[in-house]
Amino acid sequence: MSLRFALVGCGRIAKKHAEILAGGHVSGAELAAVCDIREDRARQFGRTYSVPHFPSLQKMMDAQADIDVVCVLTPSGLHAAHTLELAPFGKHIVVEKPMALTVDDADRMIEACDREGVRLFVVQQNRYNRAVMRTREALERGRFGRIVMGTVRVRWCRTQEYYDQDAWRGTWEFDGGVFANQASHHVDLLQWMLGEWDTVFAKAGTPLVDIEAEDTGVAVIKFRNGALGIVEATNATRPNDLEGSMSLLGEHGSVVVGGFSVNEVQTWQFSESEAGDEDVVGGVGEHPPDVYGFGHIPYLEHVVGCIRGDHPALVDGLEGRRSIELISAIYESIETGREVSLRFRPKECRLGIPNA
Repeated sequence: MSLRFALVGCGRIAKKHAEILAGGHVSGAELAAVCDIREDRARQFGRTYSVPHFPSLQKMMDAQADIDVVCVLTPSGLHAAHTLELAPFGKHIVVEKPMALTVDDADRMIEACDREGVRLFVVQQNRYNRAVMRTREALERGRFGRIVMGTVRVRWCRTQEYYDQDAWRGTWEFDGGVFANQASHHVDLLQWMLGEWDTVFAKAGTPLVDIEAEDTGVAVIKFRNGALGIVEATNATRPNDLEGSMSLLGEHGSVVVGGFSVNEVQTWQFSESEAGDEDVVGGVGEHPPDVYGFGHIPYLEHVVGCIRGDHPALVDGLEGRRSIELISAIYESIETGREVSLRFRPKECRLGIPNA
């Protein structure tokens, strides 16, 4: 039998999950129910995808005992509360990025799922992009040698109209700015490639929109392996999205993965060439219709495989926590104007704090 998935939250990203699950794009998975506190949204989703809809998480779980997996797709600042509410039902949980807005909330989510024997999966679908996977394979095989620098760039367009669609967008309590929301995928990729970080220094501003948090920022990261990392993130690109990209530079090779969703290899060069290298540029890539890319399908396939086979997840709660810690440090540096070290305790970071 297929695993039955339910969705908590029927907003922008929920459409991607619903289309995949209801459309039969993941073998062994089906959409079973949806809920949203805005009953009109839940009703519309239910009708569109021909599944029961509910006005609350509690009512959905009480009525749908045969649910196997629940996807938490609500505003980021509510991920922790909804995960803690769901864990006692004993259903596996998939949480969209970022898993939480504070490290403490991430820890509570991990502890609750461990206590209830529930698997916790954090969505970082860009790891499954073909171009990203090919780069990771080269890294694991040692083709880069010593890594010198990694850079991720998010140059996207989010106008005031985007932020005005929902009251939570761009707020400290429920969303954060470009680092916590749009660039969280890219921060995850940088850490996945370069490993444990040591220090970070960041600056940010909000030049083009009226929101609480930032829409533009840069961060310089020192990694424990000696490599430097740079995060360039902005929602102030006009008039359209420009790129979501990653560069990885090592003593024996250089790779640039570009496109607007880290989706195509633009540079692939190594000191020692191998068979097939000449086909990577232009041959290893995808052309998705939006910034979400195609990674959600293999990601959800991975979730099904992990549950069916009891395999470890590529991005579980502990792995998802790593990017939250770095993002929190970025905000701490922005607020204090100082370099921040690993294992810090936030004092000035406003991310995830009510009435910050």
